[in-house]
Amino acid sequence: MNEKLPMKDLGDVLVTAVSDGYLQVDFGLLANVDEAECRAIQQKACPEEPNSVHINTFLVQQQGKNILIDSGAGGIKGWGGGLVNNLAKLGLQPDDIDTVLLTHAHPDHIGGLVNAQGEAIFPRAELFISRDEYDYLQDDNQFATVSDRVKGNFLLARSVFKQYQDRLQLIDDGEVLTGIRAIPLKGHTPGHTGYSIVGSHNSLLIWGDIVHFPHIQLLKPEVTIAFDYAPQLAAETRVRILEMACSDHILVGGMHFGQQGFGYIKKLNSGYSIIADK
Repeated sequence: MNEKLPMKDLGDVLVTAVSDGYLQVDFGLLANVDEAECRAIQQKACPEEPNSVHINTFLVQQQGKNILIDSGAGGIKGWGGGLVNNLAKLGLQPDDIDTVLLTHAHPDHIGGLVNAQGEAIFPRAELFISRDEYDYLQDDNQFATVSDRVKGNFLLARSVFKQYQDRLQLIDDGEVLTGIRAIPLKGHTPGHTGYSIVGSHNSLLIWGDIVHFPHIQLLKPEVTIAFDYAPQLAAETRVRILEMACSDHILVGGMHFGQQGFGYIKKLNSGYSIIADK
């Protein structure tokens, strides 16, 4: 295995943060903070590429099964595209993936499910997605009300669902696979979902897009992003999960956590910060 990929051994479950690459996000898309403060925070934390948002997926290996949480952007819009090559470094090909669990259906999370021809990349994988997320994206009344940019997201999601329609599982909260529980984390999207993974020795929460710019949004949890479906609810969910992660000392994995993939959350006098798990 590639030692450079962050891995967490939960006992009988191994979880690896597998990078798909990056996308660039303008600070003007953030609300409740000014761009100058964003630049100052980011330049202190990651001076080389302050506008870069890292895209993680997570490979969960248990009981001989390879389970992928999200698929990255897959190169759509020029974002990411490194997932398949990074899986190969772990000795895995697309047909080795048994299941894909989705946190939500934004392009940087589902783009890696299909190739440039729109065909399924993971030919054997079952695809799990929140029922609320699926129903929202399939609703023509909702489609009619959104902007052209968001219409593109709907169309991509629908095309992905069609490619996996014979292997598509709609989920609610609760156990979806042995030792893996779906946890609704609504706000960023109507069906935004986290996954609690419990092994024999440790546990982990994959929290999807609770943050996009972790250094900014942990320090200032009220900061929302234009991609949020319900910004106020997204901020409320973020604070609730941050409080839980602190009080229960939960190891978390985030899609936009940076290459480290995992960490613990520390409460500060004002806001929170990431503590890397060594």
